[in-house]
Amino acid sequence: MTAIAFDTLKFAKRLKEAGFTEQQAEALAAAEAEFIEENLAGKRDLKETEAALKRDIKELEVALKRDIKENEAILQRNIKENEATLKRDLKEYEAALKRDIKELEVALKRDMEALEATLRNEIKQIDLKIEQLRYDLDLKIEQLRSDLTRDMKDLEYRMTIKLGAMLVVAVGAMAALGKIL
Repeated sequence: MTAIAFDTLKFAKRLKEAGFTEQQAEALAAAEAEFIEENLAGKRDLKETEAALKRDIKELEVALKRDIKENEAILQRNIKENEATLKRDLKEYEAALKRDIKELEVALKRDMEALEATLRNEIKQIDLKIEQLRYDLDLKIEQLRSDLTRDMKDLEYRMTIKLGAMLVVAVGAMAALGKIL
């Protein structure tokens, strides 16, 4: 440490003026000078401290740069690992998704085939019902024709009888007219 200029004589004089004895004033001035010399920093001390701080800062800077590079390398490694993991996971999900799609396709085909079979069966049943209705309709038409033919024959028979009766009446009327006239 460098010595700081401290006027012990002037300090002791002030103490004497304040009521200290000469011996007390000198002892206090000497103690104060020693304290200042030991505890106060001089320019050289400050320069040494500044140089030490600059060295420490430089070391910290170097250590910090090294740590940053290490962390950057670790981060890049972690990113690559995560990327690889993500790619693997994506491939697994893609494979699982493809499997699920295949299963859905198979299930959908099976369901569609079952639905198609059901629809074909229902269409066959509807065709059978239509055939039955046609058959029933043909029977009814045949029955109506038969009834109509019978009714027409009955009508023809009745008309023939009526016509015959009218002819008998007409012949009788003409005969009666022929006698009258």
